[in-house]
Amino acid sequence: MKHFAVSGAFAASPAQGLQQGDEARMSEQGFKRFRRRRVPAAAAAPSADPAPSRPLTAQEAPQLPAPLPEPWDRIRQLPFDSAAQEQAGLPLVSRFRAGPAAKSFDLLRTRLLHTLKERGWKRVAVTGPAAGCGTTFSAVNLALSLARVPGSRTILMDMNFRRPGVARALGMQPQGDLAGFLSGSVPMEDLLLRPMPSLAVALNGAADQDAAELLHGRGCAAALDDMMLRSGADTAIFDLPPVLEHDDTAAVLPLVDGVLLISDGTATTAAQLAACEKMLAGHTQLLGVVLNRARRADSPVG
Repeated sequence: MKHFAVSGAFAASPAQGLQQGDEARMSEQGFKRFRRRRVPAAAAAPSADPAPSRPLTAQEAPQLPAPLPEPWDRIRQLPFDSAAQEQAGLPLVSRFRAGPAAKSFDLLRTRLLHTLKERGWKRVAVTGPAAGCGTTFSAVNLALSLARVPGSRTILMDMNFRRPGVARALGMQPQGDLAGFLSGSVPMEDLLLRPMPSLAVALNGAADQDAAELLHGRGCAAALDDMMLRSGADTAIFDLPPVLEHDDTAAVLPLVDGVLLISDGTATTAAQLAACEKMLAGHTQLLGVVLNRARRADSPVG
């Protein structure tokens, strides 16, 4: 019902009906005031529903950041130098696939993997009673054999600070700061190199006669734990100095799951093996004794 502005006489008698001539009582001024009041009222009326927002197109949709590569994929790749390997003179299984040494290491790999998977282990130390037993030769070839398992990841670390030799055996130039890594100041990606897609190596080019103190430090255990976790490695092989000559190996034993003891078939004695077993007892598991330089020509590793 519309309301109009009326004169005072009409408003004073609301009960009376509209009489003839009452229209004249509406002042022209009052009618104009009514019209002036209606204009802003109409302007203040609620506006129509706003137009629905336009959906974002494919180009306008927010873009998620690209996922970062895994830590393993961020390790720098440095393929083997075949010529340098030949100069090194070691019969690596990657070069002599049909030879008896390669077959022996493949057999050792298979037996080792069965044991590791059965017990949920990953870290294996390779050492011997004395220098010259062939620990580096065995550690390198075992790591190469492990790396050929499809879908696997293997890490080989030269932890022999007395006589580092993994770089020379692989025909690679020593790179990275292994001591800095073990102390916690160098990240894994700045140390490891990948000569194969499934193999990462930590090389060591500087002998350190005070290595035992470094290996005993808290940073060493934390660095190795972080490396195994972030790399997703299935197996880690640690080339260590001789058990009976230095305490470096004793410092590492609590950090590994088991030990492969390399015996020189032409020099190692039963007394030396017994002394090694006694030293290992209570610290880690002896996974086996590998016979290197066996007198049988067709079985250099047993």
